[in-house]
Amino acid sequence: MENQIYQDTIAGEKLSFDRFREEVLKDYRIACESREASLLGRREVLTGKAKFGIFGDGKEIAQVAMAKFFRPGDFRAGYYRDQTWMFASGLSSIEQFFAQLYSNPDVEHEPFSGGRQMNAHFATPFVNPDGTWMPLADTKNVTSDIAPTAGQMPRALGLAFASSLFRNSPALKPFTDLSHNGNEVCFCTIGDAATSEGHFWETMNAAGVLQVPLAVFVWDDGYGISVPRKYQTVKGSISEALKGFQQKEGTNGIDIYRVRAWDYAGMCEVFEKGIRKTRETHIPAVFHVEEVTQPQGHSTSGSHERYKSQERLEWEREWDCLPKMREWLFQNALASESELEELEAAAKISVRTSKDRAWEAYCAPIQEQLTHAVFLLNGLLGQGGDRDTRVQQIIKDLTSKREPLRKDIMHALSAANLLTKEPAIEQYYQALKDLNRDIYNSYLYNEGPASALNVGETPKEFADGAPMVNGFEVLNRYFDTLFAHNPKVMAFGEDVGKIGDVNQGFAGLQEKYGKERIFDTGIRELTIMGQGMGLALRGLRPIAEIQYLDYLLYGLEPLSDDVATTHYRTMGQQSCPLIVRTRGHRLEGVWHSGSPMGMVLGSLRGMYVCVPRNMVQAVGMYNTLLKGNDPALMVESLNGYRLKERLPSNLLEYTVPLGVPEIIREGTDITIVSYGSTLRILQEAAVILEQLGIQCEIVDVQTLLPFDRPQTILKSLRKTNRILFVDEDVPSGAVAYMFTEVIEGQGAYRWLDAAPRTLAAKAHRPGYGSDGDYFSKPNVDEVIEVVKSMMEE
Repeated sequence: MENQIYQDTIAGEKLSFDRFREEVLKDYRIACESREASLLGRREVLTGKAKFGIFGDGKEIAQVAMAKFFRPGDFRAGYYRDQTWMFASGLSSIEQFFAQLYSNPDVEHEPFSGGRQMNAHFATPFVNPDGTWMPLADTKNVTSDIAPTAGQMPRALGLAFASSLFRNSPALKPFTDLSHNGNEVCFCTIGDAATSEGHFWETMNAAGVLQVPLAVFVWDDGYGISVPRKYQTVKGSISEALKGFQQKEGTNGIDIYRVRAWDYAGMCEVFEKGIRKTRETHIPAVFHVEEVTQPQGHSTSGSHERYKSQERLEWEREWDCLPKMREWLFQNALASESELEELEAAAKISVRTSKDRAWEAYCAPIQEQLTHAVFLLNGLLGQGGDRDTRVQQIIKDLTSKREPLRKDIMHALSAANLLTKEPAIEQYYQALKDLNRDIYNSYLYNEGPASALNVGETPKEFADGAPMVNGFEVLNRYFDTLFAHNPKVMAFGEDVGKIGDVNQGFAGLQEKYGKERIFDTGIRELTIMGQGMGLALRGLRPIAEIQYLDYLLYGLEPLSDDVATTHYRTMGQQSCPLIVRTRGHRLEGVWHSGSPMGMVLGSLRGMYVCVPRNMVQAVGMYNTLLKGNDPALMVESLNGYRLKERLPSNLLEYTVPLGVPEIIREGTDITIVSYGSTLRILQEAAVILEQLGIQCEIVDVQTLLPFDRPQTILKSLRKTNRILFVDEDVPSGAVAYMFTEVIEGQGAYRWLDAAPRTLAAKAHRPGYGSDGDYFSKPNVDEVIEVVKSMMEE
């Protein structure tokens, strides 16, 4: 019996060792394949097959180690050096990696962005075609990468923060498809130089305060492109600089670990311990991965030999993680020299085969289009003379290109169409235009069942004797009803929780619904947006508050680069239904009176921009937005919170359709277009103008994005033949946008009897006090003066 136990023990130990050996060799094979992909990828760029390349060589061993602890339910918010992690996690094949390098627009081959992002920008699907969320608790999840340095940090905070809410909020316990009791860790990667960005520091401070399961891996290769670390980071080390953040007994904070990028066994040990602690305790962690090499330099746009010394280059060759792991495998008798050589040779063949398949798949549809185009072009020949000569030149220019692009085919067809007007050429040209429009210009917003544009109007209802209440009371009663019926909704921001926001929209509601659903944040707009984005990506419905419209500047980068582009850059595979709530317009003084709507319109395409004139309209827009999956900015009128409004009885049901203006005063002489608080100035001016015999029709656009889908403004202009656009943004800001949408977009110039006009604020911020406002922004007297001059034309 004792002998049997001994034999079983020996057999078990051998089996355990064999499995360990198999796992380690698999990691080394993945690392070798990833390195070969980097080497071949650079070559493809330099030979012109790909436009640009940025690769993860030098980080292979660290990433196969970290991938071991990336579990189903976890999230990744990384950056463009993470190819090995994706290979090791089974979330990207080598062939898909090259398909993205070639910008293949077919999601069957390039599933991360459909060719819309450059290489190593990964993503996994979060939503079904009907807009419902996938069971994210059971899959490894990758949020779509962006290139702006440290841009992944705010989103990473939100993804980790969602785990905290799922663990601590009773209202979220039923959503087991989205979380398993908040056990999910958000893995975030960042280059050492990018830790100099404010995004990094604001995120780490917020993570330490909130205590969320965020694991940040810092790849430290000693440089930020050509700038050495000593010019980037105080003390020359991010882990040293962060020591004040270190979590200690009785305090909040973060854990800090230091590892070396070539030490496979050491990293596995530290990562396992650190990630387990973060998962269990929700204490965030920073893993400072030092002694990273960069064998090919920063990217294909330059050579690191220009700025690295010979000594540094020799050190990088000696301490490259691949030969160091190879050495470790050999020293520990885990593989023989011949086994390693065989593995390395197989890796090279496998990657080259995958690359070739990706290139063939990329070229096939282009070649098919080219063949058909040349067939049609050859059909134009036979008439002789100059026409044949020019068609032959078009064919020659097209067929002589070594790697033709879709645009080359379009250019050839366009040139031939101008020359011949042949129906077959025109038809194929239009067919390709339609096809390419779908490939490159779709999915800015949800286009299916989850589109808020599919939500029609449900009228307001009023009970007999409906009370007149302050605008903030309308919002307060609405939010009370909303939170009672929708457990996925939460609201947060500066002063939102305890005091119920500065204008009392949430007054008393934190006590009623709990601190996990309505809560305060620090003064940190950037990461408030990040919290909102992370919650939205994980299937919740956050309302993130920016206290005043001016402060949107602090949170603009993640909204513009990340939130607004998510649906587009994933070809509809991820949605981010974040509602950003703020307030503005007509507040006096330099620092709270900004109305940067032109900036908003230029930078937030992919979000809806709602500008309700009162709080009842705002409620209808909130209801509409919550029925769709797109992000939105809600700008409430700051001076409308204490204006009396009639309280609807169907607060949770009525909806205001997006992009549908409302005529709030009818007239026959001139159409005046605006939104928000400025409408009250126009209404006051219209009363005086009526006494002068001028009938003004006032149109409230209600939303700027989308803008006047039924062309209500054009219908008004057909009646009045004069139009004035008014706003308190700077000249050529939102007024220019509205002007262009109507005069050019709707073809309204055909109906004008007088030159169209715009009336905006001055180019500067208003001075303090009511006089500063009067002389800086459109006022009643100015509106009357402009309208009278237009009527005299």
